[in-house]
Amino acid sequence: MTVMEIKKNHTANPSETVLASKKATPRDVIAEIKSEIGKISWTSKEELITYTQIVVGATVVFGIGIYFTDLIIQTTLFALHSIVSFIIG
Repeated sequence: MTVMEIKKNHTANPSETVLASKKATPRDVIAEIKSEIGKISWTSKEELITYTQIVVGATVVFGIGIYFTDLIIQTTLFALHSIVSFIIG
């Protein structure tokens, strides 16, 4: 069987896949969800606290950096405005 025939057969009857997925009961779906949740690697409480502290610290540092950058830009623009106003009158 060629690749093209496989693709034709696979797409020729999409109702079969829809019917197969409709046969799953809610109980089956919940069981699958529980098994997938069991595979998750959860972080420990200590790791979560450490990562939270890092994020909060980085946010504070970047916030302060942006604040001082804004102050420098404001001061520069105010000084430029004052100089131009003094020259032009």
